[in-house]
Formats: sequence, structure tokens, C-alpha cells
Amino acid sequence: MLPREAKEDLLGQRGLVVWLYGLSGSGKSTLARLLERRLHGEGVLVKVLDGDNVRSGLNRNLGFSDEDRSENIRRVAEVAKLFAEAGVVTLVSFITPRNDLRAMAREIVGDADLLEVYVRASFETCAERDVKGLYAKAKAGEVRHFTGRDSAFEEPERPDLVLDTESEDEETSMKRLHDAVSDRIRRG
Repeated sequence: MLPREAKEDLLGQRGLVVWLYGLSGSGKSTLARLLERRLHGEGVLVKVLDGDNVRSGLNRNLGFSDEDRSENIRRVAEVAKLFAEAGVVTLVSFITPRNDLRAMAREIVGDADLLEVYVRASFETCAERDVKGLYAKAKAGEVRHFTGRDSAFEEPERPDLVLDTESEDEETSMKRLHDAVSDRIRRG
């Protein structure tokens, strides 16, 4: 097989996995989509792996038990690693609620290829946003194992970047994220 460097040379970029995590409604997917569009406009090949698109296909057989969450993250990390090795900038947007899951993703992807981004917003703020109506469903007892309510979300130990979507606007978070990623994907 061709070495990674040949693929990155062809694309003119360095492969990277940007792992955005936080509570549902914190802004992970929004920031991933905005960054995808911006990087694409700059000529960067980008792939987004989001909880919604992955769970409807690759991981449709998984639920939300601790074991299934772990397997979900393991599979996503393995796929993201393959994309990065092909020179693709891969934006992963998953809740990833526990430090052990984040550590597993880092171990699979590797330190050199992972940018860990905590998209921070309180449970209360995310419940107010309730973009997908999940918080209302959880309150009504219609969603089991809801992160932040029935299932814990652990504060991260050592994220590479923290984007606090409560205290900074979308544009500021996006600029900080873009700057962090741009520094890591340049060739040469």
C-alpha cells in the first residue's frame, strides 16, 4: 500500500482527527459543520463523523448502555484513524461522556493525529436550547440513559482545546477551532 505521506502529498494537507465532545446541544455538530464548510472552501478534504449519521448506519445495532457506548466510540475512532491515515481531516462529533472513552479514542487514533476539543455548555443551557427535543423527551421519561441526567458526563482531564459555547459566541468558537486545526494540517 502507498504510504501515508504519498496520500498527504497528493492532497496537500496533513490528516487529522478533530474530536469534538460535550453534552447534546452544546454545539458540537454545529461547529463541525461550520468548520467543514470553511475548510472545504480553503481546499481541504474533510469528512464529518457525527453521532446521527454513524448511529443510523455503521453503529445502528448499538444502544446506549455503557458497553454499547464504548463500542460506538471504539468503532468511530477506528474509522477516523483510517481517514486520517489517508490524509483526510476528520471531524468527529460525539458526546463521548467519559474520560475512559476519550482515552480509548486517543489510544486508537494516536496523540499526533488527535485534537481533542471539549465543547462546554451546562446541562441547563443545553436543555434550554433543546435543538432535537431530546431534553423534553428525557424529562418525560421517553429517553433512557440520557447523558447529563441519567448517565454521567465527566469533565475532561486534558482537552487540547475548550470551547465554552455559553460564554463565547459561535463566531469566536469557530475562529478558535479553525486556528487550532489550521496549525495542525499544514504540510511543509
